[in-house]
Amino acid sequence: MTAAEAGRDVVLVLPTGGGKSLCYQAPALAARAQGKGLTLVVSPLIALMNDQVGRLRRHGVAASALNSSQDELEEREVIAHLLTDKLDLLYVSPERAVADGFRRLLGRARLAGLAIDEAHCISQWGHDFRPEYLRLGALKTTLAVPTMALTATATARVRDEIVRSLGLVAPAVICGDFNRANLRFAVQPSAKDHERLQYLFAAIHDAGVDARGGGRAIVYCATRKKVEAVATALKDRVPVVYYHAGRSDHARAQAQAAFERGSKRVMVATNAFGMGVDQPDVRLIVHFQTPGSVEAYYQEAGRAGRDGLAARCLLLFGGADLVTQRFLSRKQATTASLLATRERLLSGIESYARARRCRQQMLAEYFTGTTGAPCGSCDVCAGVAPTAEVLPTPISRPPRPLAGGEVDTILAAVAALRRPVGKHLLARALRGSRARAVKRRGLHNLPQHGALRTIDEPAIIAAVDALLAAERLERRGVKYPTVWLAGRPVRLAPSGDRPVRPRRRRFQSDLATALAQYRQRAARRLRWKRYMVFTNAVIEQLDRERPDSLPGLFAIRGLGPAKIERFGADLLQLVRSHSLSS
Repeated sequence: MTAAEAGRDVVLVLPTGGGKSLCYQAPALAARAQGKGLTLVVSPLIALMNDQVGRLRRHGVAASALNSSQDELEEREVIAHLLTDKLDLLYVSPERAVADGFRRLLGRARLAGLAIDEAHCISQWGHDFRPEYLRLGALKTTLAVPTMALTATATARVRDEIVRSLGLVAPAVICGDFNRANLRFAVQPSAKDHERLQYLFAAIHDAGVDARGGGRAIVYCATRKKVEAVATALKDRVPVVYYHAGRSDHARAQAQAAFERGSKRVMVATNAFGMGVDQPDVRLIVHFQTPGSVEAYYQEAGRAGRDGLAARCLLLFGGADLVTQRFLSRKQATTASLLATRERLLSGIESYARARRCRQQMLAEYFTGTTGAPCGSCDVCAGVAPTAEVLPTPISRPPRPLAGGEVDTILAAVAALRRPVGKHLLARALRGSRARAVKRRGLHNLPQHGALRTIDEPAIIAAVDALLAAERLERRGVKYPTVWLAGRPVRLAPSGDRPVRPRRRRFQSDLATALAQYRQRAARRLRWKRYMVFTNAVIEQLDRERPDSLPGLFAIRGLGPAKIERFGADLLQLVRSHSLSS
């Protein structure tokens, strides 16, 4: 706080429960007492703002928030207090903070400082990037007041990006102690849900968070569906509620209230729950599924044991969890670089789960670059960590990039569509699926149906994501996003949802026609589909390039060694005969 009170910019990294709020609230009140004006606090969640404002008001602090949950009368009252210098702290969202109208409003008020909570959201290298945070640097420049950026999860790389993005001037960078002696970290490998439930039941019982005792437990899952399944499995054993973004505001508020007053002592939730939650007696945090990063894991695990008493943080780990996280990343990442960042973060949590070092030391080193003495209480230090033999086999790295001809096949398939489709359905069609959903959209009639049969579905989806990032394809729809050729208008068939067969392709040259006839004969002889012999794209390349040797055939995308060995001599003969006659 000394640096803040001296008017310096500050980057503050304190673990969850380390008292970050007090670090900007105390200087804000000191500045107010000196007649310097209010402190503006940028906070990412309405619930978090309201929680902070409520606590401050109970202690006699003049605090307010401006957010979308307020009606017009409430908003006018807050603005009036802002302009008449009656506020000590004002909480706003990042979206409002960078709005032109609000910035003009701030120009009429007296400001002493700016605090930006959850500042890791600025960084594209972080685990919770939010684009609107990137515009806060302009706000800092406009206000020209001392600024404090606060986060519980920022590596050195993320801290550097925070400083650059906000334009902080010679900031004091302060990292707290990430060793929390009262927390006992452990990893338990488990592949099946029924096994995980047994570990969860045992952990809840051991922590005393059941009918026998007090305290609370939070169980984190990666998906809404898993949250509901786990809550259902627990409901006959412990008082449980669940929380995720798919529930109504009222249902979420009821669940959180029941958990806070202790009538329901187990909360099963996605990462939508927890920011700003400060229950001191959380005795157990269980990650039923592995989260997407060390940052996310530590932020959530750090909600245990805030009263200083012993608490346990259990991570259930399996290769399928990493597959789930990659699936979520492909849905959420908007660019190839963000997808690569998510992969790097995922590798970090996988390394943590497989490690044979003190887990407290690993976490401290991850965030601060330094380590202390072994904690003596984690599963590794206690000698009860799982051996390498029982850990799941490392899952494969991200799917290989598709070759140019394979990418062209995806583009050709999208070009042949009569209406946009989901990328997963498109990938299944390209792999040759004849599932009901594929047939219902008429995708089994695409010329490219099955053309990428030998390629895994994740690799095809990754290629579609790359094409979206490169703007060669574009997303259509919001609730159910689909893919379509960039810039191409959508003209739906009059028959609505009735599948429309794409028009049969006509070849323009004698050679192309002869190659198509040869393909038809070969397919009948081998009992293959025509595309399995070679695709229309191969015919077009052969017609265009007219290779006269085997090396020339190898330059044709879509003709591999096996196909050249089987069909190469015939193809060269066809090319030569038509080249001589033309």
